[in-house]
Amino acid sequence: MKTLALITARGGSKRIPRKNIKEFNGKPIMTYSIEAALNSKVFDEVMVSTDDEEIAEIARKYGASVPFMRSEKTSNDFATTDDVIEEVLDEYHKLGKDFDIFTCIYPTAPFITGDRLKESVEKLDGSDADCLVPVVRFSYPPQRALEIHDGRLIFRQPEFLNKRSQDLEPHFHDAGQFYVVRTGSFLKSHSVLVGDIIPLELSELEVQDIDNEVDWQLAELKYKLINS
Repeated sequence: MKTLALITARGGSKRIPRKNIKEFNGKPIMTYSIEAALNSKVFDEVMVSTDDEEIAEIARKYGASVPFMRSEKTSNDFATTDDVIEEVLDEYHKLGKDFDIFTCIYPTAPFITGDRLKESVEKLDGSDADCLVPVVRFSYPPQRALEIHDGRLIFRQPEFLNKRSQDLEPHFHDAGQFYVVRTGSFLKSHSVLVGDIIPLELSELEVQDIDNEVDWQLAELKYKLINS
């Protein structure tokens, strides 16, 4: 089985400038994803897809390969993760390299560990599923969501108002860290989130969206707590 770790790290970022290489607890945040992938020992290749020479230089410094630069088409604000993956797989195919399973890793996911990645690849490989997605449970039951209409609060699903929280079906959301995917399944559907998907549940302590400066500070605090 041939496996690829693909870290997506373009240069542009509107909300947090140079987000993918901004210093996070002492080193560029992207390097945590690179180190986790290398430490997992399950990948034949660990690469970074980028359009930015500085990012490429940092990636190589920390042990990742950058065999080709990302095209202009997949570097703009409208390119999707699926677009980037498809381009990477196609470029590797031109080089005579194909992979059975790939793991697409986001560059701003410092809570990923090598053990988690190893567990995830092995879990997908041992199943008949197309994809594995890390998920985290909503901390508050979505069944009790409120909406504001004309300045007044209303319950979106009033039938759940008097039910105990522990009796409500748990809901989950994408942890936004990585996806482990069978290459053949992706090439048929051109998407990671289709077909037969299995979950890997993470704790809230292992997950933090990083979309603004407050998120960044929370993530650094969580990281220090986990690693203290």
